[in-house]
Amino acid sequence: MKKLVVLTGAGMSAESGISTFRDADGLWEQYRVEDVATPEGFAKDPVLVLDFYNQRRKQLLECKPNAGHYGLAALEKDFEVQIVTQNVDDLHERAGSTNVLHLHGELTKVCAVNDLQTTYDLPPNNPEIHLGDTDPHGKQLRPFIVWFGEPVPMIDPATRLVQKSDILVIIGTSLQVYPAAGLLNYARNGQPVFLIDPKPVDTYRKDIHFIKTGASEGVKQLTELLQQYV
Repeated sequence: MKKLVVLTGAGMSAESGISTFRDADGLWEQYRVEDVATPEGFAKDPVLVLDFYNQRRKQLLECKPNAGHYGLAALEKDFEVQIVTQNVDDLHERAGSTNVLHLHGELTKVCAVNDLQTTYDLPPNNPEIHLGDTDPHGKQLRPFIVWFGEPVPMIDPATRLVQKSDILVIIGTSLQVYPAAGLLNYARNGQPVFLIDPKPVDTYRKDIHFIKTGASEGVKQLTELLQQYV
């Protein structure tokens, strides 16, 4: 089977009710990125940051995968599918995708402030962390999220996946956030590249097949187009 790598961004989960950050009514209109998504913001006001992500988890519990998520999971019947997502939700996994690499962390996990590699799953019935909650070694817990200014440890594995892929699909991302946006550079010349987004996306490549619609309808159209590669 051909290797299919799918890079997904906020637009992938928008139809599921996950608040996006960059739209006019997105989270960055309500919160300053410096306050809730940087190590400095956490050091300045950890209670604000912990509450921000507690609210995001509560929102996630109320959301369900959309048809786009399920459509990508179904592609595993015909392709070796690898999801590389900028999203911190678990909707790909809940839809049935079995190979998901999270570039920016996972909302349902936490880690200690001094150890960003060791993670702990939060119980679904109590998805909150508070000041004073610690790991087994007594260190304060924080969200397992890659904040602005922090390295993205999974970018190298993601780069290798794109380099080895036969087909690249990009869904719901503006290709403005690096290093994730740079993954497109590792797709080979002549390699099929599909981009699903209802909004225009600026890219230097001229050989991209654009599908100008949302994730659910876009994945439906994509599935039909991919039949030629089965």
